[in-house]
Amino acid sequence: MNLIFPQVSTLEEIAELSRLAAEIWQEYYVSIITLEQIDYMIQKYQSESAITEQIHEQGYEYYFIQREETPVGYMSVRVEEDKMFLSKFYIGKEHRGQGYASLAFAFLEKLCMERGIHLIWLTVNRHNESSIAVYEKKGFRTVREQVADIGNGFVMDDFIMEKAIHIS
Repeated sequence: MNLIFPQVSTLEEIAELSRLAAEIWQEYYVSIITLEQIDYMIQKYQSESAITEQIHEQGYEYYFIQREETPVGYMSVRVEEDKMFLSKFYIGKEHRGQGYASLAFAFLEKLCMERGIHLIWLTVNRHNESSIAVYEKKGFRTVREQVADIGNGFVMDDFIMEKAIHIS
């Protein structure tokens, strides 16, 4: 299985990623949070303008998870000194369970090794049991809990998970 991880940079790629994000979020999160919160979070974090700002002003890197010419998911990271924050990691419903997450994590670990980064960390909704199970299978462990006010009366009720990267 051949996956590539092209970095998102052009306005066209950002627009495509924003559409993909909305599609995945609306399908996936409906069993975890309200539609109102999903719509609010898509606008706040995954709209074209939000992604553009994150890339150009906040140091985020977005990557498509792509099989041949088709994006099957995406991820976003930001390097913070000697750590990598995995901000977004999503695979479309019809592509889950096919080993794509393992290949994407291998790509992220290679990025860390190339940059001398020793730790990947992420936040995950405490009720997102399937994603937590995937992260645990990939070697992440829960280190603390966090409730963050994201505005408009909504909060993100998350676990913070970390994985050490062993640089050879």
